[in-house]
Amino acid sequence: MNSNKDTVGLGWRPDLAAGILDHLEQIDVVEVIADDYYGASRKKIRALQTLASQVPVTLHGIGMGLASASRAEDRYLHHMSSLVECIGPQTWSEHLAFVRADGIELGHLAAPPRTTATIDGASENVYRAARIVGAKPLVENIATLLDPPGSVFSESAWISGILQSSGCGLLLDLHNIYANGFNHGYDPRDFLQQIPAASISAIHIAGGKFISAPDGTLRLLDDHFHDVPDPIFDLLEQVAALTLNPLTVILERDGDYPSMSSLLTQISHARAAMARGRARRAAVSSEVAA
Repeated sequence: MNSNKDTVGLGWRPDLAAGILDHLEQIDVVEVIADDYYGASRKKIRALQTLASQVPVTLHGIGMGLASASRAEDRYLHHMSSLVECIGPQTWSEHLAFVRADGIELGHLAAPPRTTATIDGASENVYRAARIVGAKPLVENIATLLDPPGSVFSESAWISGILQSSGCGLLLDLHNIYANGFNHGYDPRDFLQQIPAASISAIHIAGGKFISAPDGTLRLLDDHFHDVPDPIFDLLEQVAALTLNPLTVILERDGDYPSMSSLLTQISHARAAMARGRARRAAVSSEVAA
């Protein structure tokens, strides 16, 4: 069951497990990587069920490849279905990416060409997923160092097309927008104005690093190994001012883990950014009403 208020939490990682369990009073929700539990032992599933009895859980998939003109593989959809049935998460989500082609696993999330074919393919995959899992996923925008060749739509128009045709909600990754904006020359604040605010249901925040491209130019890599930079909190404030939806915000960290105190401070910063955005929206509503 979805919350009717904004919540902020953390991605569940084995290295962070003890710290999370020791500070549940400061963590509203945890996000679990679903693929880590596909085909897992009963003992591992029971441990996840115990976690879900202590704190609200969302499930996040990485291997379906929903954003493709090809069908998502049934085995991933059935794995997710079983896990959803066992855990009863608040929501489940997947990336707007493709991860395999002609049976070959790419080993990473790849951005497909932004075309009518991939909009239609992603929408069909969302509907198939909903039929098998029992609920539509939230879909997440991804970061890419190179703009997908063969694209005929901008990133915001392509995502909006998928949301409109599939009727699913958006898991908006703010660092991915920030990175893509830097790498491909657009303002992430403009991007937020170009997608349907009513579709935004959840948020990812994270940090990355700058790397050198072969041509010597800088690129921003979304590696989840760094603290959330201030511009991401600014974008989070903007989202909170744009949408009426209650939002679930997840801090992602995948390595080079800081202290739990540092992570909790970033969670606190996220709450403060959300509060500022909600206050901005309330002020505008009051002015309109007056």
